Amino acid sequence: MTGITLTLEGYERTKKVLNHAVAQGENTLALFDAIGAALVTSTQQRMERGQAPDGSVWPPSIRALAEGGKTLIDKARLFQSITHEASATGVEVGTNVIYAAVHQFGATIEAKTERGLRFRIGDQFVTKQSVTIPARPFLGLDEADESMIENKVGEWLALDDGGANARH
Repeated sequence: MTGITLTLEGYERTKKVLNHAVAQGENTLALFDAIGAALVTSTQQRMERGQAPDGSVWPPSIRALAEGGKTLIDKARLFQSITHEASATGVEVGTNVIYAAVHQFGATIEAKTERGLRFRIGDQFVTKQSVTIPARPFLGLDEADESMIENKVGEWLALDDGGANARH
């Protein structure tokens, strides 16, 4: 998957549970696929709310202020591109949309020529020498994601009535 790569830092309890699952099972692909699908849904739900994984609310975009609608969801290209790729050792959640990193981390875009950057806001065209786009993090885990991961791993590791590991 191309695009943004975030490494899970912190979340020590969740990393410990995931590492235990990998150590205990030989076929964890279904587990990581289920986690990835749930994280895609969670990410899209936060995008609909205009909220970062840490719970902070995104600053509204100029387009959303001028025309109405939701920030980062005007045409839904980024929203619809959120996907996951599972393997036996983990899962990646992300996008291949080239401008995703600008929204995740923020950026200042500078004009390459004296003519500046020209774009439309509502019915008017605007020319600027630079535009600063604030960070609007959409990828990452929130507390509900962490609990979901722990629950899915717990279910996957749970013992069935016969004493063998049940794989869900």
